[in-house]
Amino acid sequence: MASLAPLSSWTAIRVTRALAAARRVQPPANSFLAGPRRRDVATLVSQPLRFRSKSPGTSLSARCFSALSPEMKSTIDKVVQSHKVVLFMKGTKDFPQCGFSNTVVQILKSLNVPFETLNILENDMLRQGMKEYSSWPTFPQLYIDGEFFGGCDITIEAYKSGQLQELIEKATCS
Repeated sequence: MASLAPLSSWTAIRVTRALAAARRVQPPANSFLAGPRRRDVATLVSQPLRFRSKSPGTSLSARCFSALSPEMKSTIDKVVQSHKVVLFMKGTKDFPQCGFSNTVVQILKSLNVPFETLNILENDMLRQGMKEYSSWPTFPQLYIDGEFFGGCDITIEAYKSGQLQELIEKATCS
């Protein structure tokens, strides 16, 4: 059996992240993996990780799985379909924890539209799953009448042009 070379600290971090993603667990909050340089699981999804040993021809390979499980997709579908306006955001509508999320909340409040919010900071798997569900990498994510509308910039532009008001009126009347 060929002996594998010791893993560098960067390689060890990637392996730990890949294994954590595959088992759908989060690294401990006090772990060096949870710091500001932590990479998103989405960047590791479906990419085989290969690690070479010092022996030629010997390597170790690991594959990560999608953060969007069928169960999570079904749950997100139900939430999005059961409310006319849903905002997946950082924080809550009463206490936004991100300037972009706050901007979209203020726009929706100014339109006097009832809307639901989900705090993606409370569940890392939801946060990663939403990125895959919408094929949109950032938050907030606004859904109107069961369809992904966009993030903060798109919402601002649609609000300024009057398109957002029209779409919300149409959705709330149906």
